Amino acid sequence: MKISLIITTYNWKEALEAVLESVKRQTQLPDEVVIADDGSTASTRELISQFKKNFPVPLIHSWQEDDGFRAAQSRNKALAKTTGDYIIMIDGDIILSRNFIKTHCLHASPGWFVQGGRAKLNESQTEKILKKLVIPNIFSRGIKNRKNSLSSHFLSKLFSYKSNTAKKTRTCNLAVWKKDIIAINGFDNNFIGWGREDSEFVERLLFSGKNRLYLKFASICFHLHHNENARLQLPENQKILENTIRHKKIKTENGIDYYLAKKTSDTSTK
Repeated sequence: MKISLIITTYNWKEALEAVLESVKRQTQLPDEVVIADDGSTASTRELISQFKKNFPVPLIHSWQEDDGFRAAQSRNKALAKTTGDYIIMIDGDIILSRNFIKTHCLHASPGWFVQGGRAKLNESQTEKILKKLVIPNIFSRGIKNRKNSLSSHFLSKLFSYKSNTAKKTRTCNLAVWKKDIIAINGFDNNFIGWGREDSEFVERLLFSGKNRLYLKFASICFHLHHNENARLQLPENQKILENTIRHKKIKTENGIDYYLAKKTSDTSTK
């Protein structure tokens, strides 16, 4: 099983640096890392170029022009560049515990996708991590929901459960088989602005017959503190989600297929 890790980012290179450092320290590395960049400036590109020089696995920069918050489209573009069988998605402000990739691999199962949690860090602990590039743990100060930083194989087996609902959907810690993503045509590119593109994606996975494992006490990660994004487009995004639920849609008409076709076309013309 080949693992692709996708990291979304937008103009916060200090956080991305800390995230990439946590990837390098994994007990089991992914086979590749793809940065889904939603239009960051040159400083982010320069940071990624520096990391590429000694990164332990291929590091791919997928960039699109800055035209507002387009996380769905950015993820689709990055997904089309992956070569893995199993896709783990995180955000560019998520610090990984050392066994994050390893435990996700242990819970990968055909017909299932995995929703993990995250521990939230306060502002002072976030500043410390960005300055010293350290990885927090359950004993670190400044963790708001400390129980989510506890890693235990026994407790994970006991408390992880089937949860075939889109509630508590977070693409900051989500793992899906690539073939299952392609079967539903990926994320819906019609989502613009913050919110609901991840929930709508999960609803279509569920309508396609896949099961969701809500993973507890495993694949621990830590969410850096930041100000919330503007939610001006949320009402429109909510309408797209509600339409998907009403019609039990499995495939979106405007998804990853465009980027997969473009990739094939680019390859054939070389």
